[in-house]
Amino acid sequence: MGHIKINFSKEVDDFGSQIGKTIQDIFRPRPVNPMFASKDCNWVPQMDIFETANQITVWAELAGVEKDDLVVEVNSKAVQLSGYRKQIKPMSAGTYRLAEIRYGRFERVLYLPSPVNIDAVDSFFANGLLTIRMEKIALKKSHKIPISDG
Repeated sequence: MGHIKINFSKEVDDFGSQIGKTIQDIFRPRPVNPMFASKDCNWVPQMDIFETANQITVWAELAGVEKDDLVVEVNSKAVQLSGYRKQIKPMSAGTYRLAEIRYGRFERVLYLPSPVNIDAVDSFFANGLLTIRMEKIALKKSHKIPISDG
């Protein structure tokens, strides 16, 4: 016996494709742009960037990471954060029912919205939250150029 092929209008097909893509995006692991993380990393910390007129502040959520396992590098254009989160040793007589916490190596590079003075950076780490404060470099908006006789 043959089958009957049903064709919907283009609008219905587009709507169905959008729903399918949305459902796939919900259940797909969060993609990481290769520009922001190394491919051999096991997880990527969540980070925020906040900018004022004179300062840029970056926060990184690093629950379970020891301060000694954390490396922060700053240049005038970017912040690189890398390190390692050790796995919690489970009790020998139990079974995992849910395991969502990622362990192992991580790396993240954030490109800053404005250049910063690398000599005016401070950071602190408390309760699993890393805070990095950077002073922005004041840039002149215009520069007069002398014109010589030629």
